[in-house]
Amino acid sequence: MKLYQYTDCPFCVKVRRKIEELGIKIEIISIENSPELKEFVKKEAGKLQVPFLVDEDKNVKMLESDDINRYLEENHNKK
Repeated sequence: MKLYQYTDCPFCVKVRRKIEELGIKIEIISIENSPELKEFVKKEAGKLQVPFLVDEDKNVKMLESDDINRYLEENHNKK
């Protein structure tokens, strides 16, 4: 899984906290300094918005911190 994010975005911080709480291994990719990554997120998500979660194993792409956190709880909670 990959989380595309901005380091100081409060919604991204919320998702990173959930990832830490659940003990999930995930690649966290900060896109604020990369026009290429911003373009990738815009293309894949349909708009430039973070946090943007990509779970390749389940073919899931999603926006919105609350939705992402709910998805992580329901599908990747190892506790």
